[in-house]
Amino acid sequence: MSQRDVERALGRMLTDPAFRQDFVEDPGAACLLLGLQLTPPEMEAVLRLPRAALVDLADRLDDRICRFHADRFDPLRRNGS
Repeated sequence: MSQRDVERALGRMLTDPAFRQDFVEDPGAACLLLGLQLTPPEMEAVLRLPRAALVDLADRLDDRICRFHADRFDPLRRNGS
């Protein structure tokens, strides 16, 4: 079910700013907390995604499909904006 876990990780990064922060700080621990098991090549591929592109896409998603976390800094954004 590795492909499914990749898709879950990507979806969570797009819809959950807290997970994005956790993933940036410690990808392995963030995935472990969600029960996601990415292979080393999958983890490397996800880590190579352009962070700015992820944030841009996340910003374009309808708020109704995103998790809300007030007052959490999103490290993928430049200068905290």
